[in-house]
Amino acid sequence: MSEWEAGSIDGIEYTYGYCDELDPLRLRLPLLQSGLTPPALRTACELGFGHGVSVNIHAAGSATRWFGTDFNPSHASFARQLTQCAGSQARLFAESFAEFCMRDDLPNFDFIGMHGIWSWISDENRALIADFIRRKLNDGGVVSMSYNTQPGWATMLPVRELMNCHFQASARLSAHSGVPAETQVQTHIAAALDFVKTVVATQPGYAVVNPLLAERVDALCKENTHYLAHEYFNRDWQPMTFSQVTSSLAASGLTYGCSADYRDHVDEINLNPAQRALLAGVPDTVLRETVRDFCINRSMRRDYWVKGRRTLSDEAQQTALRAHRVMLALPRDSVLLKVRGALGEATLPESLYGPILDALASHHPARLADIENSVRVRGITLPLIVKAVTLLVGAGVLLNVQDEAQIDLARPSSDRLNAAICEQALQHGDVQFLVSPVSGSGVLIPRVPQLFLLARRRHLREPTQWAEFAEAALRTSSAPAHITEGVSVSPLNTSGDLIAKANRFAEIHLPILQALEIA
Repeated sequence: MSEWEAGSIDGIEYTYGYCDELDPLRLRLPLLQSGLTPPALRTACELGFGHGVSVNIHAAGSATRWFGTDFNPSHASFARQLTQCAGSQARLFAESFAEFCMRDDLPNFDFIGMHGIWSWISDENRALIADFIRRKLNDGGVVSMSYNTQPGWATMLPVRELMNCHFQASARLSAHSGVPAETQVQTHIAAALDFVKTVVATQPGYAVVNPLLAERVDALCKENTHYLAHEYFNRDWQPMTFSQVTSSLAASGLTYGCSADYRDHVDEINLNPAQRALLAGVPDTVLRETVRDFCINRSMRRDYWVKGRRTLSDEAQQTALRAHRVMLALPRDSVLLKVRGALGEATLPESLYGPILDALASHHPARLADIENSVRVRGITLPLIVKAVTLLVGAGVLLNVQDEAQIDLARPSSDRLNAAICEQALQHGDVQFLVSPVSGSGVLIPRVPQLFLLARRRHLREPTQWAEFAEAALRTSSAPAHITEGVSVSPLNTSGDLIAKANRFAEIHLPILQALEIA
């Protein structure tokens, strides 16, 4: 039975997003903090890769051999086109999990990644994947998995059921209407959202005892239809507790490593003092994580699971942390010392974060040991640096950096993939991420800056020329205007506006993109 037959939404494609938790290079810092040995990353696999933006970025940005599957033929076709452009040798398939997981030509893997799919597939497919992990994940390997969880989803479960029931009823009525499948799906989703808003507006008892429900439904109505289709309207959809996932993965030989969400590693922004004291007294991992989810009211978990935990000595841990490299990915002056955790927005102390950011202001890669040497006179110790760097990476201010040999290997395929994505920007702005061979990860670059980069590739040297090039592309493309950086081509993207953007791009952003070896 294919995933289509198992209840997935047919006729509408998923989004073109990028998921940094699927970057296996990203697992190094949190595993080291947890006292665990990161695996050597020779082979990796992504299950359910969507349009393949993440898997292609990670394949092009590293020397790791990538494999993966997505059951949607359109998704897989787009992904393979990107692979061909990059020349990364990733092997991507349009197969069901049942087909892919039983292939006899797959290597064993050091890393297996899944974003969201664990919540969206049947019990049968979860069992298939668990067995695949048992058979194909190397000892010391890591699984990165994000999934919907409780208690954060508890309030919305009945809402999802209402929407899905309305959607299914509408689908039955229009089964033979002759309307294109994608149009039908979008129409049925819009009708289901309107119906739920109407129900909530009558002040039902459920909404009375859940006063934030109306606000959450309103927020839902603003989401991308393609996201909603796959998040809310699959037949199989189950937010699972941490204990349920632990039990499901036990037979695979996996144990919990740590959170893949960098912000989770700084308790002060997520838990009040009483909660931190409570969790410190809970030795059992399953109970502690369950209590933590309860305190945070978590709706999605992002976890690293390890096969055969390999712990580090204190000395080895400190050595590895000092060797870890990062770089500043934003203009130093634009970094706001604010971060949002489960407790809300927190202000980061200038006395700690300012010197660390100043040490990285050149946008050159630096080891944590280099930062330590730079800020030692201020009394800033390695544990404080590790915590600060972790939070800054989690906030997107810093990027992890791979070693020079890996950067050298990643340059050619990264450049080819970026060129292909920038060429696509002539027609649309679907893919808004490019790959840095320095970090091996995706960097958010919307359509207009992509067009500026493409103009530079075509040997146009002046910002005014980049603006003219972008304006011509925006006016002649068939893409909807709203795709372009969230603004219309006219009147906001006038010649003067684009020239101003190009000048700012040249002055502020281009030097950083050059340091990232994207430009």
